[in-house]
Amino acid sequence: MAAKVVTVAFEGVEARRVDVEVQLTGGAQVMVVVGLGDKAVAESKERVRGAFAGLGLALPPKRIVANLAPADMPKEGSHYDLPIALAVMAAMGVIPIDALDGWAAMGELSLDGRIAACAGALPAAMAAGAMDLGLICPEACGPEAAWAGGTRILAPRSLVALINHFRGGQILSAPSPGPVVEGEAVKDLRDVKGQEHAKRALEIAAAGSHNLLFCGPPGSGKSMLAQRLPGLLPPLSSHELLETSMVHSVAGLIAKGTLTRARPYRAPHHSASMAALTGGGLKAKPGEVSLAHNGVLFLDELPEFGVQALDSLRGPLETGEVMVARANAHVRYPARVQLVAAMNPCRCGHGGTGRGACGKAPRCLRDYQGRVSGPLMDRIDLAVDMPAVTAADLALPPPSEGTAEVAARVARARRLQLERAEAIDNAPAGAEALNGRAEGRYLERIADLDEAGRGLLARAAEAGQISARGWTRVLRLARTIADLEGAAGVRRVHVAEALAHRRTSALGAAAGEGVF
Repeated sequence: MAAKVVTVAFEGVEARRVDVEVQLTGGAQVMVVVGLGDKAVAESKERVRGAFAGLGLALPPKRIVANLAPADMPKEGSHYDLPIALAVMAAMGVIPIDALDGWAAMGELSLDGRIAACAGALPAAMAAGAMDLGLICPEACGPEAAWAGGTRILAPRSLVALINHFRGGQILSAPSPGPVVEGEAVKDLRDVKGQEHAKRALEIAAAGSHNLLFCGPPGSGKSMLAQRLPGLLPPLSSHELLETSMVHSVAGLIAKGTLTRARPYRAPHHSASMAALTGGGLKAKPGEVSLAHNGVLFLDELPEFGVQALDSLRGPLETGEVMVARANAHVRYPARVQLVAAMNPCRCGHGGTGRGACGKAPRCLRDYQGRVSGPLMDRIDLAVDMPAVTAADLALPPPSEGTAEVAARVARARRLQLERAEAIDNAPAGAEALNGRAEGRYLERIADLDEAGRGLLARAAEAGQISARGWTRVLRLARTIADLEGAAGVRRVHVAEALAHRRTSALGAAAGEGVF
């Protein structure tokens, strides 16, 4: 007797079809799972045996072979327990052999027959719907899987409930999608006193989705400003919400199907490894740059990160995706993030001037900031030097303008960018239409740069103060500054402000060299 159940294997956020084929043959009583599974898959036979015992079922005195096809695709995780158990029960006649037609299944089994939660319910439901199948998943994953839309979902608590459903003794109702909740309360810009130049840079970065670097002594407000960036950004669109939730589902970060339209904000510690930042490990899980997809990645104490870890971000910052390459798999994750970084002028903290100045300046500054490579620095659109906050600044009353007012200007500028893209044939859409992602002919067209501005930009390039990539990024930045002003085209004053925010290299910045 043979039976087959469909399940999925995960490659990044993509769920690939896997057929679980079970055959009962003569021979000694043994259960074998084949098909290039990892240790968790190999242990499925023991969990299935224990779950059957918890239900009072005994495996037949035959050789049971469970094949996970295609056999050359790596299989990882415990979610193969449920499809193996269902295929065995169908082969034994516990449930009708045709009951599983039109269904895919995933879930981990407990030894008492309960179906435990597992990661990846949302992409699995999306894949099942694309195959014109329904999805059987754990009860705890039902609200998450229900976000897939038209896909039929069964979310039983245990094997007993599922058996009764297929036998007609108990009908399981389809779960409802989980709630969409507000994110954490946003932090207000009114809490930051002084640092008006840095606030202006933060507003520009939010309006065009530009990468940003704060450099200043301890206590100057670098982290405070970075933490207030999510409050300036608009909520996730429906498409962005689905993209982000797919990544979080694979990582097991969605609890009870609860989604939020607040943009992700990830702030890994500077001891994070390259695999932690870009993804990898034994099961090639998504890294911080992917978990921050469509949101903000904040790297505090930037030079303290490993050099290789930082340089591994250069590709994702340019392309918006990361490829995790392993000997047996190549996994692609989305990684369209807005990078915000912060660092001290030197290891001593205060740099070469002012109270507490470093006695080893300027060598200490060059050595410390030189740990950030020039190519990575070239991908940062705005670099802001922040002086220490004075007692006079702290004595001032709270600023009259807070997060709500700045967020309104950011929303207007972003709306202008999206409307401009809609009016142009073959223009990028969604987040790709923002100035921080514009390139090529599209960028030249939307910039509408005047002759004075083009001349200023050309002189900066001829002087070696910006690279070819820097030219593009200055033009993007100038376009955003013009959008905040409501200007139709980019003028010289916009280019000048954009150039003032560029930093050609960490070494030049450490030596106190500006663009001009």
